[in-house]
Amino acid sequence: MSTDNRSVLKVKDLHVQVKSSQGMSTLVQDINFELEKGRVLGIVGESGCGKTVTSMSILQLLDRKAMTIDGSITLKGQELNGLREQEMRKLRGKDIAFIMQNPMSAFTPVFTIGEQFVETIKAHTAFNTKQAKELAIEAMQNVNLPDPAKLLAKYPFQLSGGMLQRVMIAMAACLHPAVIIADEPTTALDVHNQLLVLRHLDQIRADYGTAILLISHDLGVIAEMADDVVVMQQGRIIEAANVFELFDHPRHEYTKTLLNARLQLPF
Repeated sequence: MSTDNRSVLKVKDLHVQVKSSQGMSTLVQDINFELEKGRVLGIVGESGCGKTVTSMSILQLLDRKAMTIDGSITLKGQELNGLREQEMRKLRGKDIAFIMQNPMSAFTPVFTIGEQFVETIKAHTAFNTKQAKELAIEAMQNVNLPDPAKLLAKYPFQLSGGMLQRVMIAMAACLHPAVIIADEPTTALDVHNQLLVLRHLDQIRADYGTAILLISHDLGVIAEMADDVVVMQQGRIIEAANVFELFDHPRHEYTKTLLNARLQLPF
């Protein structure tokens, strides 16, 4: 991975342990990668390999009472590991955004979509309520949501999982953060809307130089979107390469197994 000053996110020697009745158990170790402006880094691996733990470490969302997080995580040169929660809140949503795997857990059930979307925008900008609402509607249109103005008045339980996923993607992308961490962003979507969402993320990357950390088990999505790929197994990075190199000439046996397990359609 490149080490020039285009890097917006650097993870160095990340090591995460969790306290258990048997002592300390390691979740991820020796994680090193960089993410450059305007590029997409894909992270792949089986469930439980440490992909989501890595992303939650970057966002400082792990429980520090139960876990230890060692190593360095820098966003545009600023160290995140150990940053006070008050300071981290200023960065989340503005400089670094998160698209969760489960859209149902991303929203507070007692507030409308509009209240949560508008509040997110106003927390990081000087927009008034009307301006924030207009931006929210525009962002929702970009992810192919029908009649956004009406959707803003609805509560999360009134939307399907796929629609909530697209609202979450719209919220993450609307302020054009330096980095978007997308954890299985298309899981709840049908094929048509998967394509629209991926195209929208790619457009944001191209237009605003947003870097994307794309976590996915779908190698088709990785092949379509990623510039570079990191392969994880049992909490470690076992291979890192340019996407073409990885798909055409995988070195590690586990990577070869993942690629061979892809669904092959008879055309």
